[in-house]
This record gives sequence, structure tokens and C-alpha cells, in this order.
Amino acid sequence: MTYEELFRSAGPLIRPGGGVAVVTNGTPLWLQESDWSRSLREFLACWLGTEPAAACGTDQHSQERYQHALTMAGFEVSSAAFDYAAELTFDQLAGGIYSALPVDRLPAPDQRPAFAEQLRRAVGPRERFTEPVHVAILTGRIPGS
Repeated sequence: MTYEELFRSAGPLIRPGGGVAVVTNGTPLWLQESDWSRSLREFLACWLGTEPAAACGTDQHSQERYQHALTMAGFEVSSAAFDYAAELTFDQLAGGIYSALPVDRLPAPDQRPAFAEQLRRAVGPRERFTEPVHVAILTGRIPGS
């Protein structure tokens, strides 16, 4: 998504007092500071042939860019955040990886059982994975009533 263009285009469509929210939900599974996340990062580096580093807009630099783009598009910006811990099963962990990979980097359907088996070996036999989640919310409001 080209967020600058989106915010500029949305502004004229929103009545005064209305707005938009940009919600980013946590550090990607492969960038967290846990043993299982480091193992996941190593596994994905081997699978993808490159170090996974994308933060999916959750990093501070991205948040600042979103805030600047909202301001430039005429929105009054405010922010909020909260943290919680999520418990993931192995299937949820694997699903999170599948949903984050670009389509051209996803394992083919017939390769997914082998991918999941390799992923399981990489992260270990545990049944639950604790994921600390930082939710950042930027709200842009059109000035007016």
C-alpha cells in the first residue's frame, strides 16, 4: 500500500471530525527476542536465502513516516499503544509465517508439509510460544466539528 497516496486520497472523502486509524500489531514473529524467534529467524534465512528483516510497519521509523504522511495529508494525529502477551500454538506460528511471506516466497502447497516439519525441528518441540505484542495506533482526524 502506498500510504502517502492513501491518506491524501482519503482526506477529502472524510467529513470534518471523522478520520482514519493505522493499527500495527506487534513485532514480526521472526524479529522477537526469544530463543524460538531466533531459531525461526535462522530457519527462514536458510529457507529464503536471505536474512528476514522486514518489520511490517511496526518499527518506530515506520510509525514516524505514517504520522508524517497523515499530518501532510491534513489530519490531526494522535497515538496510543498497549502491550500484551499472546500464546500461540505451533499451527498458529506456522500460519503467521505463511500469512507474512510474499506469495512468490511461499512454499508450494505440496512443499508445505515438509516446510512445517522443518519449521517444527527449528523451533523445537514445545506446544506453546509466547509472543509479546506491542500494538501501536495512530489516529488521523480531519479538523472540524
